[in-house]
Amino acid sequence: MIADQLPALQIVIPMLAAPLCVLVKRPLACWVIALVANILVVIAAWLMFLQVRSDGVIRYALGGWAAPTGIEYYVDMMNATMLLLVSFISCVVLVYAYRSVNKSVLTSKHYLFYAAWMLCLTGLLGICITGDAFNVFVFLEISSLSMYMLIAFGSDKRALTASFRYLIMGSIGASFILIGIGFLYAATGALNMVDLAQRIPDAESQRAVLVAFSFLTIGLMIKSAVFPLHGWLANAYQHSPIAVTAFLAGTATKVSLYVLLRFFYSIFGPNYSFGAMLLNVVLLPAAVAGFVLLSLVAIFQTDLRRMLAFSSVAQIGYIIAAFCLASQSGLTAGIVHIINHGIVKTTLFMSVGCILYRVGHTHSNSFDNLFHKMPLTVSAFIISGLGLIGVPLTVGFVSKFSLIGAAMERGWWMVGVLVLLSSLFAIVYVGRVVEIMLFRKARSPVPLPEGRNEAPLMMLIPMYVLIGISIWFGVSGNTTLAVAGEAAAALLGGYQ
Repeated sequence: MIADQLPALQIVIPMLAAPLCVLVKRPLACWVIALVANILVVIAAWLMFLQVRSDGVIRYALGGWAAPTGIEYYVDMMNATMLLLVSFISCVVLVYAYRSVNKSVLTSKHYLFYAAWMLCLTGLLGICITGDAFNVFVFLEISSLSMYMLIAFGSDKRALTASFRYLIMGSIGASFILIGIGFLYAATGALNMVDLAQRIPDAESQRAVLVAFSFLTIGLMIKSAVFPLHGWLANAYQHSPIAVTAFLAGTATKVSLYVLLRFFYSIFGPNYSFGAMLLNVVLLPAAVAGFVLLSLVAIFQTDLRRMLAFSSVAQIGYIIAAFCLASQSGLTAGIVHIINHGIVKTTLFMSVGCILYRVGHTHSNSFDNLFHKMPLTVSAFIISGLGLIGVPLTVGFVSKFSLIGAAMERGWWMVGVLVLLSSLFAIVYVGRVVEIMLFRKARSPVPLPEGRNEAPLMMLIPMYVLIGISIWFGVSGNTTLAVAGEAAAALLGGYQ
């Protein structure tokens, strides 16, 4: 039955769509191929999500070779949630990308753009679904190499520099991860994640396990853009095509955070990671410094994309701080923030892309009274900005309230206070832009014709789809909290 092959189809469909785009070459046909493949992947992810919620873990042996001899795809609530998040955000942004890419990427390169997009999606989904540690690295490289290519498609010459810088940092991070996996194999003789989790406590060489743990920590911090190893992120977000920025912000760093969770909770286990190894002594200061300092840095940015990039590092800090609590409530807060921030930040970059499409730049100081010319776009930015701040009845409030509650439960009241402080900084940098767009009299008028001049509907509709979902998740906070709670329980319960 086709339902039994859903884990394999999750990877096979986008992987086949990539070379098909290269063969077809026509821009519209390539976009249709990529979109149809993406829709099929979303459907497969949704069906697996429902199956896991009702029947439990899915274990799929590739080629009929049972683990640990063969490669296994393993899907629990954590995987299923990430697969659905990544595939859905990619699908929505791909609809948005058609008009955006027409303006920012040479028509002759569109087939390469969509092929790279499909390869990137293949890699990200592969990371989320595989139950083999080495294949995490393989899929990580597939997604990273295609992401470097997508960033380089930016019309600004600085996109090549940003791509190269990301390539250098990403290669260092990937090398650290590969070395860590190599030491794990040397210590245990296993690559299957379930096997690794069982063998690590009894491994003959605990020193090799310690070295693996250290390399994986640094590598995943680089890939996740955890402060202070976030140097690649700001330029990549600022200079890549805006559709790529929205896709990258909503998926890539979130998948890296998933890998961090999978290794430190499922494979090494929370008692080893946060007990014996005191991982929170390293990660918690980095996380707190990230969400305080980078929120402060964001205040002084005049380019919207760069402002939101630094804001993303701050939001990653919240997620890492939640993970460091090493409790059910802390994990739940971190996972729900992965979901909510992925949706909110994607929407924010899509609204910035609509402005870029009409105005031609993203320098906020010249957006005087922009609301009167682009009311739908500015309204989308405001609604998403409120979610980023964490105003009640928004998804950001659900995440931050959960994080503060989990910190207080653990007795880490100072972390809760600093989360509130950094949220005040978010009010400043989002509020400053909103004030310019709504109220400031035109001193340097936006170069648009009189009257309304909105972005095309094909860009507005997918953006408002995400806004509708974020409003629903904000008003009905239990929806995401329930899913995140089940995912946290799956991680803390270990492999089945």
